[in-house]
Amino acid sequence: MSETGEILPRPTDTVGRFLYTISRFFSVIGGIVLCSIALVTAISVSGRYFLNAPIAGDYELVEIGTGLSVFLFLPFCQMVRENVIVDFFMSGAPERLKTFFDAIGCLLYGAIMVLMTWRLSYGGVDMYNTQETTGVLDIPRWLSFPVAIACLMLLIAVIIYTFSRDTKALISDETS
Repeated sequence: MSETGEILPRPTDTVGRFLYTISRFFSVIGGIVLCSIALVTAISVSGRYFLNAPIAGDYELVEIGTGLSVFLFLPFCQMVRENVIVDFFMSGAPERLKTFFDAIGCLLYGAIMVLMTWRLSYGGVDMYNTQETTGVLDIPRWLSFPVAIACLMLLIAVIIYTFSRDTKALISDETS
C-alpha cells in the first residue's frame, strides 16, 4: 500500500490497464454523483432558508447518492492502493514484509467483498420482490442494488489483480 503518499504508476499490462481505466471511470461517475448531491443539498437548504421551499425528498436523494458514490469509489481506491491504511506497526518494516501483508489484506478484503456481493444480491432481489420504495419520492429501493453489485464485482476483480501483483512481486523478489 502507498503509505508514503507517493503516486503509484499506472499498470502497464493489459489486464491492469483495463481495470485501471474502468475503475477510474467509475470513480469519475462517483465524483459527479457526489457533486450532484452536494448541489441538491445546497439548493434545498437555500430554498428552505430563503423561500421556505426545500427540495422534496432531498434526504432520500442524498442517501441514495452517498451510498452509490461510495460503491463507485471503491474499485479505484483499491487499484491505486489508497484504501484505509494502518501503518503504525509497519512503518519501519522491510518492503517485502509490507508486500506480504498487503497480499494477506487483499485476501481478507476480497473474501469480505465476495460475501457482501452475495448478500447484496439477495437483498436486491428481496427489495424487488417487496417493491419497497422511498417515503417521499417513491423511488424503488432495489434500483441502487444493481449498481452497487456491479461496483463490488469490479472491486473483486481489482482485488484479484492487486493480489496477483503482490504475489508476483513476492515470488520474483521485486520488493527488496
